[in-house]
Amino acid sequence: MIATWWAGLSVAMKVLWGITLGASLIFIIQTVLTFLGADADATGLDGADFDTSVSDAAGDADLGGGSNLYTFRNLINFLLGFGWSVILLEEAIPSVGLRLIVAVAVGVLLVALVMYLFRLLGKMQQSGNIDVYSSAVGCEGTCYLTIPQSRSGEGKVQISIGGAVREYNAQTEDDSPITTGTPIKVVDVVNSITLLVTRTENTII
Repeated sequence: MIATWWAGLSVAMKVLWGITLGASLIFIIQTVLTFLGADADATGLDGADFDTSVSDAAGDADLGGGSNLYTFRNLINFLLGFGWSVILLEEAIPSVGLRLIVAVAVGVLLVALVMYLFRLLGKMQQSGNIDVYSSAVGCEGTCYLTIPQSRSGEGKVQISIGGAVREYNAQTEDDSPITTGTPIKVVDVVNSITLLVTRTENTII
């Protein structure tokens, strides 16, 4: 049945079906990886022209190609919309020329929609991260990786928020480095991924 249907297709339609099914498979994989918080670049499916990691990159509000037009992801989105439109509208729009125009429009609209959704998700994640970091102000903890003095670099700290120990990037305005194991206190938020801390002294009663 399938073999007969396939044999009856023109060469152009066979190529279109192949491209469309391939684009659909890659789209599904990209979507699953994105919502699992993985970096699609690691799979080789997202090209080298943007970062899709859903982690510290939230500060850039970029969740997988949401802001760059010329990406492999957007190519897949366009082929997905274009290919399925040509296939599904074959009987509804007999004119090949008109069907191609409609298919191109659908492909472009799909690219625009996905870019908008990723940008929106990026802003939501960025906002969420800022709220989490702001709640850290005033919390105490310890230095995990040495923090260079006078904001000349970043280290890491571990602090307790809501009963859970969390690890964050950190800078300090102190005039000497804060070494590993030193008690610290969060005094401000530098940006969506970095805290400003100062050393504290253990009080002996």
